[in-house]
Amino acid sequence: MTSATRSRAHGRAATGALAALGLAVGMIMTTGASPASAATWPTPNGSQGTSSTISVSGTKDYGMKQFYGTGDLAGDGQEEGQDPIFELEPGATLKNVIIGAPGADGIHCKGNCTLQNVWWADVGEDAATFRGGSTYNVIGGGAKKAADKVFQHNGPGTVNISNFAVQEFKTLYRSCGDCSTQHTRKVNLSNIEVTGTGSTARLVGINVNRNDVATLRGITILNDGSRKVIPCQKYNNNSAVGTGPDSTNCKYSNSDITYR
Repeated sequence: MTSATRSRAHGRAATGALAALGLAVGMIMTTGASPASAATWPTPNGSQGTSSTISVSGTKDYGMKQFYGTGDLAGDGQEEGQDPIFELEPGATLKNVIIGAPGADGIHCKGNCTLQNVWWADVGEDAATFRGGSTYNVIGGGAKKAADKVFQHNGPGTVNISNFAVQEFKTLYRSCGDCSTQHTRKVNLSNIEVTGTGSTARLVGINVNRNDVATLRGITILNDGSRKVIPCQKYNNNSAVGTGPDSTNCKYSNSDITYR
């Protein structure tokens, strides 16, 4: 789900040269490692279209297979109300999968979930939406071509994003600004590789009027000599009210951000 609708051109070709986690030099590494200097995007191990949402419970490992939307899931823009490619039941883990184009509304987590080594070659409405539960973990993987947001946090709780690469995006994480039921939310970013494009982008957008908290550690930003990437954007719901670190809502220091 999105908190703001923006237009996007349709009909992008599925892209992505992606490789399995930990097998390629330069890949975003496992938790605790230093940020990579450049992410290696994998090659799909097969590709499959789907016209209906795939339900996931327990742990599902797709071995780097790529899925893309067809029929009712063929949307790749910012239209509200699109269905996801995958819907995770509470407690589910989805791993080693690529979402190609069209990407529809990516992944929905109905409760606590883990996304491990999941790659989005061309983000549709959003890459993933966190709707219920208390803890959501994104470990490894990457996303690119997000005309708006990568991760949308609508439910309560904490989103942990680690060892992740992002390119060609507007906002990596957004705490919902206009959901009918609002919550205090937290997000933790660790070992994130960001490639700038020269346009304004935000790593996190949080609602300070809801006492949201973002903690940023080990952020590496490439190709951003003009400093267009904003580490932490503060909002009162949907109204921007400031940027930059503080001791309450945007918890990071200059040493947590490395420019290359």
